[in-house]
Amino acid sequence: MSNKVTLSTIADSLGVSTATVSLALRDSPLVADATRARIKEAAARSGYIYNRRAASLRTSRSGIIGVLVPDIMNPFFAEILLGIEEELGLSRQTFFLCNHRDDISVQKNFLETLLQFGADGVIVSPAIGTTAADIKAIEDTGLPVVMVARWVQGSRAPVYRGDDKKGAYMVTRHLIELGHRKLAFIGGRRETSTGNDRREGFLAALEQAGIEYDPALQIGTERTRKAGYESVRKLFGEKPDCATAIVCFNDLLAIGAMSGLRSLGLEPGRDVAVTGYDDIAEAEISAPTLTSVWNGQQRAGQLAARAMVSILSGDRDIGEVRLIEPELRARQSSGGKIG
Repeated sequence: MSNKVTLSTIADSLGVSTATVSLALRDSPLVADATRARIKEAAARSGYIYNRRAASLRTSRSGIIGVLVPDIMNPFFAEILLGIEEELGLSRQTFFLCNHRDDISVQKNFLETLLQFGADGVIVSPAIGTTAADIKAIEDTGLPVVMVARWVQGSRAPVYRGDDKKGAYMVTRHLIELGHRKLAFIGGRRETSTGNDRREGFLAALEQAGIEYDPALQIGTERTRKAGYESVRKLFGEKPDCATAIVCFNDLLAIGAMSGLRSLGLEPGRDVAVTGYDDIAEAEISAPTLTSVWNGQQRAGQLAARAMVSILSGDRDIGEVRLIEPELRARQSSGGKIG
């Protein structure tokens, strides 16, 4: 005979209805605090485990959200995931994670898997090459879509991200106000909305200051420390005076760039100013400390998850775009005034 503990077992032992037990274990405000605490204590004592599969049959909801990001090794996306995890946890939602690595086929296969598991929705930082038609195709299957960090032109799905163009303008303007006129830009792939927006902010600051853009001082590359290191050696190896400042697409590139400068006998923050973007935790403790732009990535993750929960609760009037205001964090790596 099975000794499996069920909702009915707990309900009978406490003299309450099965519905009350179910509501209490889902933290429903319809159950009084004292009763909810008593039910949870009894469930824990009896070793009850929530049967998500049975619940999904009753509610037509799986409690599963798909989350897709390009690079879980990048602290920027790790902080987004932290925000998503915290917010979904408040609603007892579980998420399945895909590290798509900007591979459309990986993204497509994962979305098909989500449909097989009956997922309730998708939070996605879209892979390079994703189109508005691709986003609509997901929505046409019945899965609500919320985008985070990146956006897809033409899509009407809600998106939560930092104001990348404004942030890149701010940090470039910071360097110009310090007296720099020869500025390099490293990183940022034009195939992504983030890469385009940050590049546009950089160019806008140059144009406003009357500084001629030099294509030779821009290198599009991956978002890693190694790429920053190699890019700087490429730029400065043959011509050490090619630029007095480097605007990097993100902090990882900037930290790699500072190592690359040192390998060439140049000191970041003194001989060449360096700035990053995203203000990851490492920026504040690097040597020198890194001037960066806080981009609100954890906040973006929280808001994206909150929007998804609202959509699943019946609120379809979420809106399309939510930009998080960037903040310049000036530190040692941008140095002082030139001359």
